[in-house]
Amino acid sequence: MKIQLVRHATILLTIEDKIILVDPMLSPKGEMSPVLGVKNQNNNPLSELPFEINLDKIDAVLLTHTHRDHFDDFAVKLLPKNTLIICQPEDLNKLTDLGFKNVNPVQNRGKFLGFEFIKTPAKHGTGEIGEKMAPVSGFVIMPSCKKSIYISGDTIWFEELKNVLNEHKPDISVVFSGAAKFSEGDPITMTKEDIYKFCSFLNDGNVIFTHMDSWNHCNLSRNELKEFLEENNLSNRVYVPDNGEIIIL
Repeated sequence: MKIQLVRHATILLTIEDKIILVDPMLSPKGEMSPVLGVKNQNNNPLSELPFEINLDKIDAVLLTHTHRDHFDDFAVKLLPKNTLIICQPEDLNKLTDLGFKNVNPVQNRGKFLGFEFIKTPAKHGTGEIGEKMAPVSGFVIMPSCKKSIYISGDTIWFEELKNVLNEHKPDISVVFSGAAKFSEGDPITMTKEDIYKFCSFLNDGNVIFTHMDSWNHCNLSRNELKEFLEENNLSNRVYVPDNGEIIIL
């Protein structure tokens, strides 16, 4: 299995002979306004795309949700409208209204490209902010080769993730981190403390952390996370890839 971080939460998965594009945010650097009220007021995204994605070779798009840092106007414009899109049910109407003709919501489980896709819970923050940021989902992909991959979606560590990991025991987990935070309230994606809990609970399997250094309210950088993982003896099966980096597992 090949996992290539494009940028932020945008990932190219090559499983067997199929290519799945996860959460495409395709805008050039600085094309979108910043999240207001936080220290870094640079326009988003903070980094350029590291390479041009050949969208004609994509077999499917997997959307964890449709916030603009996961599915932006450039993705809407550039993706062919007959692209197979796999998503949570709550995003069906939005995607069809945007003109996409092959939208497939997953209520619990669905089979596409010969793989099983299992929708899993995610919690995009706490309290009122968490309610406003919902709905968001994670997904487990089960190929015929039986090496499973879990895509967390935007989530903090919460009790139901234990059930996800216990039930599915993913061989590979791609976890969206970055400790994203608004001017008020708690973080809405995984912090260093959440990451420690995730890695400590998941006794086996490889973990890849993304969702850093490309959006203005993400407070956890790759370098800071790498230092934290080293300090806590968690780096032996954990990857923190740079934009464009390929990991083969």
